[in-house]
Order: sequence, then structure tokens, then C-alpha cells
Amino acid sequence: MTSQSQGIQQLLQAEKRAKDKLEEAKKRKGKRLKQAKEEAMAEIDHYRLQREKEFRNKQNSAMGSQGNLSAKIEEQTTETIRNLTGSYHKNMEGMMKKLLNTICDISPEIHPNFRYEV
Repeated sequence: MTSQSQGIQQLLQAEKRAKDKLEEAKKRKGKRLKQAKEEAMAEIDHYRLQREKEFRNKQNSAMGSQGNLSAKIEEQTTETIRNLTGSYHKNMEGMMKKLLNTICDISPEIHPNFRYEV
């Protein structure tokens, strides 16, 4: 009987050791899964940052040419406005004199189609 109870004790101890090993393996597996998830997230973040940087570079190169074009158009518009303003100030006085002379200097004449009958 003693050998039988010793055998049972050994079986129980072996079962306990197996259960402990199983628990330890589950903990290692969970820890490794968590570590793998963190590594994957870090890799994803790195990839995302790299792609965003490439996108910004492409966007800046495309928008840069449009920005230069826009600045050039703005500069041409400003120059045209400056020229028109200068021309206005240069010719304004002469045009005002012509306009006032045309309006104010009235020379009464009889119209050529008018017939005087007495």
C-alpha cells in the first residue's frame, strides 16, 4: 500500500509540475504575443511616418511649382496695376481739360438744316 500511495503521490506531483509548466508556458506565450504586438505597432508607425514624409516631399515639390507660378502672376498683376495707376495720374489732367472745354465752350450756331421763312 505504501508503494501504491507513493505512486499516487508521484503522479500528483508530476501532474502539479506539468500544470506549473503549462502555466509558465502560457505566461511566456502571452508575454511574447504582447511583445510581438508592440514590435508590429512600432514597425507600422515607422512605415507610416516614412510614407507621410515621402508624401509631404511630393506635395511640396508639386505645390512649390504652383506657388512660384502664383507668385509670378501676383507680381505681374501688381506691375500692371502700377502701370495703369501711373498712366491715369499722367493723363488725368489733360483729359479733364478736354472734357471741360467740350462741355463749357458752347458756340451757338444755327443748324444747317434750319430754314428761315418769313
